[in-house]
Formats: sequence, structure tokens, C-alpha cells
Amino acid sequence: MPDIGDLDRAILRAWQTDARRSLRDLAAEVGVSATTVHDRARALRRRGVVRGTSLDLDLAQLGRGVQALIAVRIRPPSRSSIEGFRDWVSDLPETVGVFVTSGRSDFIVHVAVADNDALYAFVIDRLTARAEIADVETSVIYEHRRVPPRLDP
Repeated sequence: MPDIGDLDRAILRAWQTDARRSLRDLAAEVGVSATTVHDRARALRRRGVVRGTSLDLDLAQLGRGVQALIAVRIRPPSRSSIEGFRDWVSDLPETVGVFVTSGRSDFIVHVAVADNDALYAFVIDRLTARAEIADVETSVIYEHRRVPPRLDP
């Protein structure tokens, strides 16, 4: 990771465990002043290393207990088709994540829905109804474990 020193890495490791912690608490953990952590945190945000914080929701408790990864192939594989589908699918309420990929599929779409009937309806009624969809392959997710990005390979 270019331009990320040991102190920045220590701050990021501590911060990843709980992004709500105060900078003063982070400073105590890494052994520097709160001003130093504040300045480093601001610089990491400004450089785009830290892009924000997010809320981790339990989708099952929100009535969206079935998750799936859907591989999608687009035809014709033009920039306008790819970008148009990417933007459309990203805006759907069922969509949790969108990956633009290489290889056999152009996209992997992560969705969360209420049940298998809702998954079937999403694939058949929403996805395959679009003219540019050449193929879909759906894999149901049995378990999803989020793993925070590691700072060292």
C-alpha cells in the first residue's frame, strides 16, 4: 500500500474494529496524541483511503432473509449496454451489491429478497425481461460472512 505508514496502518486497524469510536480512544490505543490521530484521519479521508462509514444491517430481520449471487451476461457487450444495466440494477431495492466482472459473466449481482418466490420473480420478471440479458445463473447464498479488508496481504 503506497504512502501508508505504520502509524496510519495502526490507526486504520484500530478504527476498523469500531468506526464509532472517538479519535481520542483511537489515540490511546495506538499510543499517540488525539491531535495526531485527528490529523492522520483527516488526511486519510482527504486522500480517499477512508471513504466513509456504513451501517451493517441484518437483512433477515428486515424481511430479506434470502440472498443470492446472480451472474449476468449482457449482449451486445457494448459500453452503453454494460453501463445502462449497471446503473439500472444498482437502483433496484433488492440489490445489495454489483460487481462488473471479466470472464464468462459481465456482472455478479448480490440481491437480498424475502423468500424463494421473490428471488424467482426478481430473476424471471425483472432481469430476464430486459432485452440485453443473454444469460443469468443464480446461486443462493447459505451464509454470508463479512470480512473487513485486511491492511496487509
